[in-house]
Amino acid sequence: MNMYCQSAFHQLEVVIASLSEIIGQLTEEDMQLRPTRGKYSIGELLAHIATIPAADGYITEGASKEKMERFYETVNMKSKDEILDHLFHNFAQLKAQFEYYTEEELQEETTSWWDVRYTRYEWLVQIVAHMYHHRGQLQAMLVHSYNKDLEVLLFE
Repeated sequence: MNMYCQSAFHQLEVVIASLSEIIGQLTEEDMQLRPTRGKYSIGELLAHIATIPAADGYITEGASKEKMERFYETVNMKSKDEILDHLFHNFAQLKAQFEYYTEEELQEETTSWWDVRYTRYEWLVQIVAHMYHHRGQLQAMLVHSYNKDLEVLLFE
């Protein structure tokens, strides 16, 4: 694997380790908490985060809007264990996807269904940013809405 991809995957491992630790400290009741009406609950946000490596991996390959809609229809995680299983599985799937890309394939541009065009490597950087963004949302929801500072190390 390209050394830049290795570094990006290390950052994904950091965010996934902290998410795993956060999930481990939450109760099933915590998963139902919804700080803002009409927005994700804690559990729904975690299910979305667990889906990112797979969904964004498909987007990296130029998946159509229809394919993504069909994919999202199959996503159904309710428990902490289901979320963790999907998070680890989807991360492994993404890592396997990137493991054998050649330098040329990493620099090849693909276009999302909403017409954003990035190289495959840029899509990987976007995936890292996407994961950290939502982990930050989760942390803010827990701390500011529910006074739950789980004291999880968020960065190395």
